[in-house]
Amino acid sequence: MSIKVEILSKYYGQQAAVKKISFEIKTGEVVGFLGPNGAGKSTTLKMITTYLTPNSGKIFVNGINAEDDPIAVRKKIGYLPEQNPLYQDMNVIDYLKYTAELQSVPKDKIKDSVKKMVRVCGLEDVRHKDIGELSKGFKQRVGLAQAMIHNPAVLLLDEPTSGLDPNQIIEIRKLIKDLGKEKTLMLSTHILQEVQATCDRVIIINNGEIVADGTTDSLQKRFQGQINIYLIVKKDPRYGREKVISSFESVKNVEKVKLEGDNENAWQLDITANKGVDVREEIFMKAISLNMVLLEMHQEETSLEDIFRKLTT
Repeated sequence: MSIKVEILSKYYGQQAAVKKISFEIKTGEVVGFLGPNGAGKSTTLKMITTYLTPNSGKIFVNGINAEDDPIAVRKKIGYLPEQNPLYQDMNVIDYLKYTAELQSVPKDKIKDSVKKMVRVCGLEDVRHKDIGELSKGFKQRVGLAQAMIHNPAVLLLDEPTSGLDPNQIIEIRKLIKDLGKEKTLMLSTHILQEVQATCDRVIIINNGEIVADGTTDSLQKRFQGQINIYLIVKKDPRYGREKVISSFESVKNVEKVKLEGDNENAWQLDITANKGVDVREEIFMKAISLNMVLLEMHQEETSLEDIFRKLTT
């Protein structure tokens, strides 16, 4: 495992920021660490990076015990904290050379490492500019470059798209997705779209405790409630409203049919089915048997937002 956390706790005075959490992240995984503000996300990342010392529990990074050898752990990790650690009066190239030296990149490889990060992070057009002159999006790219300058096996990113505009967010998400193909990447955020766009797996933390861990699909199945299907059928002079409703209510596993819309040309129906049962095919066949023209049908899935709200409120 690239990251292994065992029964980890951190207290600030009497206040528990993290309470006996455990998880493992495999090499090559992109994991979203999701939770509301104050849930314990940043505290957990700071403990993994050895910036904070836990009150109890163990952390292993690539098999190295963080308590026994914190320096070796730091060499394995690239970290972008929520507050980007940039020197505004340095230009991009000089700053990356400086961070490469801090990360003990061999002197004969610093030039190539900087060149690679400029290319990977899309900094070619601003490489000779002072960091203070850059947009927030390019500053985030520079922050990612400093986190990767020593080619770490593990990347920890804390709110990497905070404060960016929509175009910049799309660019950074694509970069994160590309990085995840060759790195173990843990992305801390409270933005649900971030996780859906970039992550293979989700860990949700609330009040310092892990409340869910799994792929988006597995969490949706776990928290799936009753199925809702929205159906639009063309009006037919042979059938009235009650006939249409009763016909679809007769479908096996359908609990309820509600008329949501009734215009000149079509009926819009909200069909509730039993938990975990897909009745779309049966509904389709029922429409065919009645020679009804089916204009639209879609099933409402339990979203990550629904799951997040259920677990954190």
